[in-house]
Amino acid sequence: MKNIPTPHINAPEGAFARTVLMPGDPLRSKFIAERYLENAQLVNNVRGVQGYTGEYKGKKVSVMASGMGMPAIGIYSYELFNFYGVENIIRVGTAGALSPKLKLRDVVAGMSAYTDSNYGHELGYQGNLAPCCSYELLRAATDAADRLGTHVVPGPVCSHDNFYGQGDYSSTPVLQKLGVLCVEMEAYALYLNAAAAGKNALALLTISDSLVTGESLPAEERQTSFTKMMEIALEIA
Repeated sequence: MKNIPTPHINAPEGAFARTVLMPGDPLRSKFIAERYLENAQLVNNVRGVQGYTGEYKGKKVSVMASGMGMPAIGIYSYELFNFYGVENIIRVGTAGALSPKLKLRDVVAGMSAYTDSNYGHELGYQGNLAPCCSYELLRAATDAADRLGTHVVPGPVCSHDNFYGQGDYSSTPVLQKLGVLCVEMEAYALYLNAAAAGKNALALLTISDSLVTGESLPAEERQTSFTKMMEIALEIA
């Protein structure tokens, strides 16, 4: 297949499974591979962005980090969808709660993604876009969560470019009034890339902090203890 390896992924053709789990943190990628995958092989480590392929319950599954922010996940998801033949990318990441109904460690499934970013304009459409997840992946995830005894909250999320602007972000009350569940930094770009490529995407997000209560969890817990969303993603891979 032409265009591979890329400047960002040095894996050979066929190195990735049809489904890739995509955490932001490379160490979370390593954690998932070591904890859940059998015969996991490191297939990418360019810039320390670790990607692995192995087996989960007899299925070939890959996991690769995206880095932080829409430009980063935009590059990796584009290359996986368009050059490596990946059909499904499931983001397994963290988010800050906007809804007072959400508690730390709750799992959100992003049905659609709002943003204040201009990322969508790069695709040639100058209006406002709120791309949606794959219904098939969403339905499979909620069914898998039921089997695992885990509650998943589906609803809209918002992807921001500016992490440090979120705490007192002026549109937060508006987003809350519109029913947006949480804020994060990658789903919008992932969903647009999936739509443009005719592929499937879903963001499963664990609440790591709350813009409502001010609570937050430390980095180590975010890296290794948010296993519910990982297990849901693996079940539907």
